[in-house]
Amino acid sequence: MGNRYIGSKTKVLHEVVSRIEELVPPSGRVIDLMSGTGAVSAALRGAGFKVAAVDLMTYSLHHGRVLLFLSRPPKFEKANAFIKRYANSGTNNYEKILSALNSVSSKNGYFWKEFSPDGSPRNGSKPRKYFSSENAQKIDGIRFWIKKLHQKKELTEIEHSLLLHDLIMSVNDVANISGTYGHYLAKLMGRANDPILLKPTSFPLKSNAKGHIVLKGYAEKLAPKLSGQLCYIDPPYMKRQYAANYHVLETLAREDAPPAIGVSGLRPWRDQYSDFCTKTKIRSAFDKIFTTMECPDFLISYSEDGLIKIKDLIKFFSEYGEVDVRTFQNKRFRSNNSKLSKELKEYLIHIRVNDG
Repeated sequence: MGNRYIGSKTKVLHEVVSRIEELVPPSGRVIDLMSGTGAVSAALRGAGFKVAAVDLMTYSLHHGRVLLFLSRPPKFEKANAFIKRYANSGTNNYEKILSALNSVSSKNGYFWKEFSPDGSPRNGSKPRKYFSSENAQKIDGIRFWIKKLHQKKELTEIEHSLLLHDLIMSVNDVANISGTYGHYLAKLMGRANDPILLKPTSFPLKSNAKGHIVLKGYAEKLAPKLSGQLCYIDPPYMKRQYAANYHVLETLAREDAPPAIGVSGLRPWRDQYSDFCTKTKIRSAFDKIFTTMECPDFLISYSEDGLIKIKDLIKFFSEYGEVDVRTFQNKRFRSNNSKLSKELKEYLIHIRVNDG
C-alpha cells in the first residue's frame, strides 16, 4: 500500500526529524500542523516526541489516528458476526475482517456510477476512468459495509479509522491517475487493471502511543488552542488545492456521496479551501499562526517551487523572530508526463519567535 501525495515528506524524514531533535528536548511536544498522510507525525512518534497532528482533510484525520494511537491491531470484537459470515482467512480478527471485506459482494453504487468506465455520471458527463469498473464496484461494496458496521456500533472509532485508512491506501494502489486525483488517465493503465485488495497495516511502533492528539480543522483557527515546544509546518507550496486534487480520498474518508462536478467529478470542496495556496493570503495565514499559538519555535518546510520566493519569505519571517535556513535537495513530485527536473531545492526554515 502506498501514498500518492503532493509534497509528501517520506523521502526527507531524516532531515526533518534530525532538525527537530536539535531544537526540542526528548519527549517534548511537537505540533505537526499540516500533517497530510501522517509520515512526519509517525516519525516524530518513533523518535519519542508527543505529537499533535492537525490537518484540514478528513482522510488525514484517519491516517493520523492509525499512525499515532495504535501499536497493534484492534480486536474488532463487536464485528464477530460479520467476520464469521464473510471471512475466509486470517490469524486474528483484524486480518479476518479485511478478508471479510475483500469477500463481500460488489455493488453498482456511487463509485461505479461516477468514477468508472461503465458508469453514468449524474451530471451528464462522459464516464470517468478513475478506476476499472470492477474495482469501482468492489469499492462500493466495501465502503457500504464499513459504514454499516460503524453505524451499527460494531466498530470502535479507532477500528473505523483503521479500515478507512486501509481502504484509502488500497485505492491508491489501483487508481488510474498520473499523480493526483485532479483528473484520470484516458485509458486504464498499469496497476489500475489489478483487482483492489485490502491489505493489513503493519504496526512497527510498539511504544509511545500515549499523549498524542489528532485534530481536523484549519491550522489558523486551531492555532490558539495548541501549545508545544515546536510547531512543524509543511504548507502547500503551490496553487493546487489539496481538497480538489484529493477529492476521491476525501469522499472515501467522509463516507458520503456528494455531487460529482464537472468533467473530473470534483466534490464540492470550498469548505476546505486553503489560504496557503493563495499568494495574496499566505502571509496573513502564517501571521495568525505565529501570533496566536503558544509555541517558541517554528520549523517550516518550503520549496523553490513555492508561491513566494525564499528571500521574500525569509524577510517576512524575520518580522517574527530569529530565522535560520538549511537547504537540501529532494526529488520533485511529478506527474508521469511532466518535463520538470527530477530534483529541487527544499528548505527547512527555523524561526525562534521574539519574546513578547
